[in-house]
Amino acid sequence: MSMGFDKEIFKKSVLFNMKNVFRKTVDEATPEQMYQAVAYAVKDVIIDEWIATHKEYEEQDVKTLYYLSMEFLMGRALGNNIISIMAQPEVKEILEELGFDLNTIEDQEPDPALGNGGLGRLAACFLDSLATLGYPAYGCGIRYRYGMFKQKIEGGYQVEVPDDWLKNGYPFELRRAEYATEVKFGGYVNTIRENGRERFVQEGYQSVLAVPYDMPIVGYGNNVVNTLRIWDAQAINTFSLDSFDRGDYQKAVEQENLAKTIVEVLYPNDNHYAGKELRLKQQYFFISASVQRAVKKYMEKHEDIHKFFEKTIFQLNDTHPTVAVPELMRILLDDYSLSWDEAWEITTKTCAYTNHTIMSEALEKWPIELFSRLLPRIYQIVEEINRRFQQKIMETYPGSQEKLRKMSIVYDGQVRMANLAIVGGFSVNGVARLHTEILKNQELKDFYQMMPEKFNNKTNGITQRRFLLHGNPLLAEWVTKKIGNDWITDLPHIHRLAIYAEDPRCQQEFMDIKYQNKVRLAKYIKEHNGIDVDPRSMFDVQVKRLHEYKRQLMNILHVMYLYNQLKDNPNLDMVPRTFLFGAKAAAGYKRAKLTIKLINAVADVINNDRSIGGKLKVVFIEDYKVSNAEIIFAAADVSEQISTASKEASGTGNMKFMLNGALTLGTMDGANVEIVEEVGAENAFIFGMSSDEVIRYENEGGYNPMEIFNNNYEIRRVLMQLINGYYSPQDPELFRDIYNSLLNTQSSDHADTYFILKDFPSYAEAQRRIDQAYRNEGWWAKAAILNVACSGKFTSDRTIEEYVKDIWHLEKVKVELEEV
Repeated sequence: MSMGFDKEIFKKSVLFNMKNVFRKTVDEATPEQMYQAVAYAVKDVIIDEWIATHKEYEEQDVKTLYYLSMEFLMGRALGNNIISIMAQPEVKEILEELGFDLNTIEDQEPDPALGNGGLGRLAACFLDSLATLGYPAYGCGIRYRYGMFKQKIEGGYQVEVPDDWLKNGYPFELRRAEYATEVKFGGYVNTIRENGRERFVQEGYQSVLAVPYDMPIVGYGNNVVNTLRIWDAQAINTFSLDSFDRGDYQKAVEQENLAKTIVEVLYPNDNHYAGKELRLKQQYFFISASVQRAVKKYMEKHEDIHKFFEKTIFQLNDTHPTVAVPELMRILLDDYSLSWDEAWEITTKTCAYTNHTIMSEALEKWPIELFSRLLPRIYQIVEEINRRFQQKIMETYPGSQEKLRKMSIVYDGQVRMANLAIVGGFSVNGVARLHTEILKNQELKDFYQMMPEKFNNKTNGITQRRFLLHGNPLLAEWVTKKIGNDWITDLPHIHRLAIYAEDPRCQQEFMDIKYQNKVRLAKYIKEHNGIDVDPRSMFDVQVKRLHEYKRQLMNILHVMYLYNQLKDNPNLDMVPRTFLFGAKAAAGYKRAKLTIKLINAVADVINNDRSIGGKLKVVFIEDYKVSNAEIIFAAADVSEQISTASKEASGTGNMKFMLNGALTLGTMDGANVEIVEEVGAENAFIFGMSSDEVIRYENEGGYNPMEIFNNNYEIRRVLMQLINGYYSPQDPELFRDIYNSLLNTQSSDHADTYFILKDFPSYAEAQRRIDQAYRNEGWWAKAAILNVACSGKFTSDRTIEEYVKDIWHLEKVKVELEEV
């Protein structure tokens, strides 16, 4: 129990909040009002630790990390915060005394809509680990009003509706208006000569006010509370009475509209020009505000800006925050009158870049015309960085136009953000060993050859506190009973579970827990999807962002293939299987959205076919997010990690499934490689081409999916069902685009880009092995327990310690609370 936690005081605090916020007594309260009252009471406990932490940081004048990210997929805060202040049993008890259930209260909290995929979830895990390990850090991002979107499935299609997560207010945030910062867009740059020097001034611009909201990031049981700072945009002059009086109503609210649109949604659909412009505005908005604030904060305590990098580190989470490089240069050059060389030395010692992908669409490039119009001074600085870097390239590789073409920051009418991030920082890291090797030998080979000292690997990790302790309380309790609770803050301790893997009684206990978690998920599915699934069936799960390289399509094609076998032979001896999918497709990504429709169309046919005796079920879980992910991971038997080898940088879902005792069905891609190393290939199901084979086919050609189509009747039958109306009788042509993407009968050059048909036979064979293995419950339980026992490496605590040792060089801080 937390030293600072007093049951009676807490109970009084809940009752006080209920009275003062809602003018109600507890017996009149709705669960939502109770959630708010409890959340404010928890925040009250946290605030003392939050104040004490930042006091300690200031007194010790610590070096601080600013983790800059477009996304923070935090998940619900209440349950996690209660666990972190080590007060869960007491809070549960208090609520029961007041006639409420803690789980029901937790369910009232919306998931903060501040992220979408693995990038944002990784950032959230990192913040949890930084606080738990006691390292000084801020997360910096945007306070999105509606996030990406709430996903509804209507008629089998994804429909995007606004995710109004702030509609009832968010009890854990604090508005910090005193740190509001101006951010400028557009206009032009005027050059003024002063004391023999040129000074650059941006004029004729539009600007917005960035106002920070702070959310507490609570370390586990150590009194440390770090901060996630998310910036909201406000108009500087909300209303122009002058314009209004002249009848120009649009102009009267122009500034307010600009501010609103910047923070409205996460990643606006950028398949049109206005979307691209808004996305670049968002990036500059939160970066400029964060960098300006970091410099001011440093200067409040220090006199010499030249030593800024000794106390500050900016970690760029992918290419989205790369404008931090020219923005820091701008501040140093224009506000502090440093020379170029002085500013460049500080900047390149402050910034570090994490690469999350080799997919070209995520290595951002901006049209010069857009970039220079929106950020005129920043563009000038980027041009100068590029000019100097091109000089360096020509000195190192005289006459090599090829090197210039590949490595320039400004080239072919575009500003290349990945190149800018590499040149402008001192560290470039990949996020799994295989991914980093591919970056060094393929995608970023030229940069690696020129500056090998910058490159390093940091294999991703996840926080066991959310994904086991909070998400799977039954298994967490079982693990603690067996080996003690050290694993909560030191996950490698979990290896001590391995000795129980062969014990029949422990195997039975483990499978009972898995069954109870499956019952919990089945209940969720019935409630949200109206589908009955059998918790005694095998739960085969693929939940992640929907993208072609992640190959949700291969999974559903295999379900169609299995269904064909069952239709041919209703007495087929197979383990009953429930296939679960969960994924959001980006709003403008047509083929991904069509894949969701296909999954749901197949589900409609299979789930309503009584002739197969319930041996097969397909469920698409609507609006996949952190809170339902916790329930899904705990219930999974099989973890589908089936990306085309060489395409997935790391993956972290694979680690969450492993920690919860699911067996990996996967390619040797991303962190799967390291997972298999830890648990042994015999306790996973590996299939498909290696990354070297995939890269060879991509470089040399030679793959023709038409050959497989012609020679494999089962595959041909499945593909024909895409275009013969089998799953869409009203519109036989509905899935033609998917069919074409696999075969591209016009030209085989760009067919089946992600090698789905090539890997399909190997995938189907791995699925047969799973069917056989699952029949032996003793073997399966042993392999599942070993997966849990071997997950120690994949904690974000380990990843953070590696960042600290190799890149950030932060000092741990101890926070003692004063006795009240």
